[in-house]
Amino acid sequence: MTERMANTTDLVRLLALTPIRAGAFRVERPPSMGGPRLFGGMVVAQALLAAYGTVTDRTCHSLHAYFVSAGNPELPIDYEVESIRDGGSFTTRRVIAMQGGQQILVLLASFQVSEDGPSHQATEQPAVPAAHTLPESTMGRPRSFRDSSEMFALHQMVEMRQVHPRSFENPGIAPPHKSLWLRAPGAAGHSQFAHQIAFAFASDLNLLETAMRPHGLIWTSPGLQSASVDHAIWFHRPMEFSQWHQFSHASPTAHGARGFVRGEVFAEDGTLVASIAQEGLMRVRKQM
Repeated sequence: MTERMANTTDLVRLLALTPIRAGAFRVERPPSMGGPRLFGGMVVAQALLAAYGTVTDRTCHSLHAYFVSAGNPELPIDYEVESIRDGGSFTTRRVIAMQGGQQILVLLASFQVSEDGPSHQATEQPAVPAAHTLPESTMGRPRSFRDSSEMFALHQMVEMRQVHPRSFENPGIAPPHKSLWLRAPGAAGHSQFAHQIAFAFASDLNLLETAMRPHGLIWTSPGLQSASVDHAIWFHRPMEFSQWHQFSHASPTAHGARGFVRGEVFAEDGTLVASIAQEGLMRVRKQM
C-alpha cells in the first residue's frame, strides 16, 4: 500500500485495500454494515480508493458507478483498475469490483491537476437548523438490521443529524425532499484524498429514502425491495469533511420501480462543494 493510501482517517483505514499486483487490490473480509448485503457507499468508496492507488498528484473531480449485482458481506472483494487515459490535465480510470468471479460494481473516475479558472455558484444553501442544534440520532432503529448505527450513521466515524426525520414505525407521507448534516470527524488534518474517500462512503447514506417519502415507504416497509442502481459524485471544490456538511436531497421523479434523487452538498459557510445523483430500485411486491 502506498504512503498516500496509508495516511488516512479511521474510516478509510476501515476501508483499506491490500495490493495483490499492479492495479489490483483485494478486501478479504468487507466491513460489516449490519445488513444482508454490502452497503453501496462502501463499495463506491473502496473503488475510488483503488483508483487513487494508481494516480499521483491529481484529485478526483467526478465518478460514475453502476451497481451490477448485490454484494455479499461474507465474500472477499477484488478491485481491478484499468488505466483508460493519462493526459496532460486529466486522468481516467475504470474500476471493476468482483466477488466470486462476478462483477458487482463498475466505476469510472476522472482526476485533474489543480488549476485556476472562472468560478461561480448559482445555488444558495437552504436555510435549515444548524447541525449542533439537532439530536444525534433521529431516524430510529430498524428492527430488521443487526446494528442500524453502522448502517445509517456509523456513530464512531460518520456523524449524522437529520433536519426532516421519519420513524421506522410510522414513517407517514412527506414531500420528496429533505436536508441532513453529515461529517467524518476523523478526517481532520488529512489529505483531500482522504476527505473524498470518507465523503464517497457517506454520500450513499439515507439517499434513496428521499424518493420513498411521497409514497409513505421506508426501508423496512413490507414488500419493499430497494437497492442502489447507479451513483454519481461531482467534487466541485476542496472539502474538509471533518466539518459539518449540509446534504440537500430532492427526488424529482419516480417511475417504473425506480426512484431518482439529486443532492447538493454545502459546507457550513454555504459553499457548494459537491453534487450527487442516484437512481435506485423501489419495487413494492404485493403481500399475500
